[in-house]
Formats: sequence, structure tokens, C-alpha cells
Amino acid sequence: MILLSASFLSLLQIRGQAFQSTTSDIELTAAVVALSLDHTDANPSNVTDLLAGALRTHAPLKGTIVLISNAAGQIIASTPTVQGTTSDLLGDAQPLSILGERAGVVRTHLADGREVFAGAYTLKSISGQAFVIRPVTEAVADWRRAALLPGVLGVLSAVVIGALAFAYFWQANRARRASAQCEQLGRKFDMALNHGHCGLWDWDLSRGRIMWSDSMYELIGLQPDGGFLSVGDVAALIHPADLNLSQIAKVLLTSRPRTIDRTFRVRHSDGRWLWLRARAEIVRQSPEATPHLIGVALDMTEHRSLAEKSRTAGVRLQDAIESISESFVLWDVDDRLVACNARFMKLYGLPPDYTREGTAVEDILAQAEIPIVAAQSQPGATPGARSYEAQLADGRWLQINERATKDGGYVSVGSDITVHKQHEEKLLDSERRLMATVADLRKSRQTLEVQARQLADMAERYLEQKAEAELASRVKSEFLANMSHELRTPLNAIIGFSQVMEHETFGPLGSSKYLDYACHIRESGQHLLSIIADVLEMSALEAGHVELRKTEFEIALAITAAVESVADHAQRKNVTLTSETCPGVHVSADRNAIERVLGKLLRNAIRFTPSGGRVGVRCRMIDGAINIYVEDTGCGISAEALVRIGRPFEQINAPLENGSKGSGLGLAIARSLAELHGGSMRLRSTENVGTIVRIRLPLPPNALKAMARVTRAPAPPAAQSESA
Repeated sequence: MILLSASFLSLLQIRGQAFQSTTSDIELTAAVVALSLDHTDANPSNVTDLLAGALRTHAPLKGTIVLISNAAGQIIASTPTVQGTTSDLLGDAQPLSILGERAGVVRTHLADGREVFAGAYTLKSISGQAFVIRPVTEAVADWRRAALLPGVLGVLSAVVIGALAFAYFWQANRARRASAQCEQLGRKFDMALNHGHCGLWDWDLSRGRIMWSDSMYELIGLQPDGGFLSVGDVAALIHPADLNLSQIAKVLLTSRPRTIDRTFRVRHSDGRWLWLRARAEIVRQSPEATPHLIGVALDMTEHRSLAEKSRTAGVRLQDAIESISESFVLWDVDDRLVACNARFMKLYGLPPDYTREGTAVEDILAQAEIPIVAAQSQPGATPGARSYEAQLADGRWLQINERATKDGGYVSVGSDITVHKQHEEKLLDSERRLMATVADLRKSRQTLEVQARQLADMAERYLEQKAEAELASRVKSEFLANMSHELRTPLNAIIGFSQVMEHETFGPLGSSKYLDYACHIRESGQHLLSIIADVLEMSALEAGHVELRKTEFEIALAITAAVESVADHAQRKNVTLTSETCPGVHVSADRNAIERVLGKLLRNAIRFTPSGGRVGVRCRMIDGAINIYVEDTGCGISAEALVRIGRPFEQINAPLENGSKGSGLGLAIARSLAELHGGSMRLRSTENVGTIVRIRLPLPPNALKAMARVTRAPAPPAAQSESA
């Protein structure tokens, strides 16, 4: 650009010099012509010759027109020849005609429109004027001729410089494109290395410098710094048990192996170990150049993990195959063994050497100690599968199911069905016997029909007898009710009169024997009355006519009332009576029924306890229920009688003091009333030691809450009463 500017300025300067040269030449030519004509005797006849002589003295520039005009403006001489007047040539208003040499050389236009440089000089000798005219085109032509060589040189220089600039910029652009392509190729290469989980190594063995690619830094979680790593820096990252870089460098520099292939562990930036496989080759740029170990390091962590998982899966698969109870064998598309279990080898009597992977099925079957001697195909198999039964030489039967695999092989599972075959034979034999039995059954069908009619008659008689029994039960109940009424009326009179006689209400009886007789009469009447009450109550319980009137009350009150009701009886018999209640514990039950149960149990205990013995009552709360225990030190109950005790009218063998055994209804009534409350009664007895009767009653939810509060609060001392 600077060169073009300089060339342009040079051309402008040459142009100015050409115009200046034209102006100077016009002035000089006009002065020479004027001096030549003024110093000679000039007249119109010899002006042409004088003009020619003056122009020989000074030759004007090419294309210059020299005119000589007279005072009238008529052109009298010219070079080259021009006819007419100066007005025709220059125009009427030309300042040259008026001012002459005072106007100097001017740039003007002729009458025909041409642009010229013109100058005029006044001639004194002929009173005319000398005009020197040169067209601008001639001056420009001089400039062009003068500027041709510099212009050509400038243009050539510009062309050369432009060509050089174009070549420079083209080459620079090409270099940029090549650099961009290299950078893009490098990015693609790094991307490929990153996606391939590998990195590039360049180890200068002589200098001990190692260069890593960015992908190698990223592989182990480090930031690339663009510099070189020392052998020590890299060795600090490698597991010491896997690789020794110094030893490898020594081996490479001494024995000169061409390639290496090593697998080792490298510590990641997060602390975990990565398995890398490095494959590299010794490279020399020239025989004199230092050796470089160049190669790639591939991340094998996932591969090793998958390989370990594959080995584990293989072991698990083999374990699963071995755990199958049936024989299992897998064949490939060429009928060669892939896998089998020990059951298969045992079933066919195969040695382990003949069950290696890849063994042909013909070779395996040929070595079988127990070959197949018969086979029975089973129809109806699905496509790609078949099932058949095979009999071995030792008499066993196999159910073999084969299924095709996706790779063209097939899997075979054999089950030992010898037992099933034996069962099948037994079933066939049973079927034959069954057919014979059916024939026998047909013969006995008529007999069965006769028996069915007999059973129908018996059922009718049973229904009639059942109705008679129910009628008898109702009659019994009515009889007992009537008899109880008929017996209670005289018994009440007997008991009442005996009490009057015992208390001598109307005066003394005379002898003391009468008082004893009256007492015996009263006690016997009361005993008979209690037996009648027990019979009626047992009858009502068996008929389900007893309704409980449940209320919530404190169990200690019922225990105390029951103890007080038998206290006199215990005192008369010299039996110690104790009670241990549970204050604050409430139950939801029929209080009268509970008191009757406890009273009957206590009376039974006192009745069978000898003088000087002990009878006690205690209660405990266990698992949401209350247990009431009635204990005595009486004669006890034998194991045989203990099984029957508690049934209506069942009695033990031990007689009472008066020789009677009682009604046998007390325990049965107590058990029935306890079960009506949702509870139970259990007995435990040892002969000549004593008996324990347990009554278990469920507790209501609010009683359980109260029990929890009592448990948390300090327990008061247990209430006890004792009488002798």
C-alpha cells in the first residue's frame, strides 16, 4: 500500500514537472521569437523567414504552435501553418490578446474547445503579437512518456508485492486452516481417548521425562498442566507391588526390547485404585536420537470388574447347576458338551475325564457305563422342545426334557422316574383289582340297598326314641320342680320346728337328749334342702335356663363374704380358715354366682379336711385375668377320680364324718358357673396331702387399667383373716 502511494505521488510529481516544462518552454519560445523580430528589420514580407530563423535558434517542444499576428489580429506567419485571425483561433474574449506578456502562460481553451497552454508577447517592430500555444494533450503525452517507466515499475512492484502479499496471506490462511484442523484432530483424538478410557504416554528414557495426554490426566482425575512429569511423580501414583518404573527403564536401556505390555494399578485423585494396561513401543527419530517409549494406557478397571463378575457368575451358575436335583447337560449347536452337573455323570456312570467342555455327544454316550436301552417319545411337545422316557440298562427310567437354546444348541434335563414307573405299574395292577372290586360291589349293591332301608328304619326309630328321651327329660325337669316344691314345704316346717325346739321357745323339753335330737333334725333338714337346691340348680344349668346378672364389683368383697359364710362350719370342725384377697381389683360378674362358687368350694374343702387342718383362699392377677385358689390339707383325690371329678353326681371314695358322701354336684355347679362367666376351673390334688382348686375369671378393660395403676403404686399389705 505504501509502495502504491509512493508510485502515485511520483506520477503526480512527474506530471507537474511536465506541465512546468511546457510553461517554461512556451515562455522561452515567445521571448526568443520576440527578440529575434524586434532586433531585426522586420516587415510583413520577411516575418516567416525571421520566424523560421528564430525557431532554429530555439526549437520548441513537440506540438507547439507559434503564431505571428499584425495589429489587426491577422495571422501573418505561423508554425505549423494556421490561417485566419487570432480571434478565430483564441476567441474574442481571450486575455492573452489584451494583456500580452503580462498575462504569462495560462491554461485555457481555444475557440474549437481544445485545452492548451498559451503565452503571448508583444512585438514592437510590426506592432503585432507573437503567440506560443501548446495543447495540454501534448504536455500530458510528455508526462505519459516520462511516467511510463516509473509507472510500469510501480505497477510491476505492486503486482509483485500483491502477489507476495497474496501468497503470504494464502499461506497464512492455509496454515491457520491446517492449525485448526490439527487442533480439531487433536480434540477428536483426545475425545476418542477419553471415550475409550485410555491415555497417551511419551517417556523420554534418557532424560527421564514423561509426557501425558490430557485424556491421561482426566483418566486419573488430575488437571493437565502442559508440562512434563518426572519418573518419581508417576511412580508415586503407581502401586508399588505392580510396577517399578526405574527397573523398566533400566531394562529398556540395556536389553533394548521393542515393546512392553504391563497391567498395573494407579491411584485416582479420589483415592481409589484404577487398573491400567500399558502397551508401548520404543521409538527413535534417528539412530542418534534418544529413545522414547510411546504408547497408550487403557483403563481396565471396568473390564476386570466385569471379568470378576463373569467368573463369579460362572461359579454361581455351576453351583446352581450342581444344586439341581435332576441331571442337567447343555450342548452347543455342534452337539458338543458345554456344561453338566455331577448328577448327569452319576446317572450315566461317566468318569470326570470324559465330561470336559467340547466333548462330542457320541463320545460321551459311548463311554457311558449305564447306557440307554429303550426310549418312548411323548407326543404333544411344543416346537423347539421334545420329551421322552428312557430306560437305562440297570432298569431305571428317566424323564428327559430337551429345549432348544437361542444359539442353536439345546439343554437336556433328566429326572429319575423309576419310582413313578413303579407306581404306574402298581396303579395298573390296582386298576385291575379295582375292576374286580367294582364287579364285587355291583353284586353287593342290592345288599347295601337293603341295609340302607334298614338304616332308614333305624333312623326313624332313633328320632322316635330321641323325642321320647326329650319328653322324659322334660318330665324329669317338671318332676324335679314339683318334687322340690313338695319337699321344701315340709322341710321348711321341719327345720323351723326343730329350731323352735332347739331354742326351747315354749319352755324346756325336759331331757338334754331332746336338744341334741332337735339339732340333728335341723342339720339333716338343711343338708337335704341344700341337696335339693343343688339338684335344681344343676338341672337349670344343664337346660341353659340360668341367666347371669353381671355387675362390676370388687373381688375381695365376694371372697370375704364366702369366707364368712363358712367360718362357723370351719370353727366347729376345728379347721383353720385363711384368706388372701386382692384389694382394688374389680371384676364384671354375677356376684351371687361367684359367692356361691366360692362357698361350695370352701364347704367341700372343709368337709374333706380333718380336724386341725387348714383351708385357704388366695387370688392372683395373671395375663389379664384373676385366678382364685381354694386350697386344703384334706384327704386329697386319687388320679383316677380326678379325671371324673367335676361331672354331675360324681363322687370321690372318701366318706364324710357321718358316713355319707354328698350329692356330687358342688364341683359340677362351680365349674358350670365359672364357664358361664367365660372362665374355667381346674383341680390339682395329691392323696393324703391336699387339693387346690383354681377358678380363672377374665378382667374387664377398666380393671386392667386399674391393675396397672395399682402395680405402679405401693401395694398395701394383703388382707388376711384366720379362724380356728
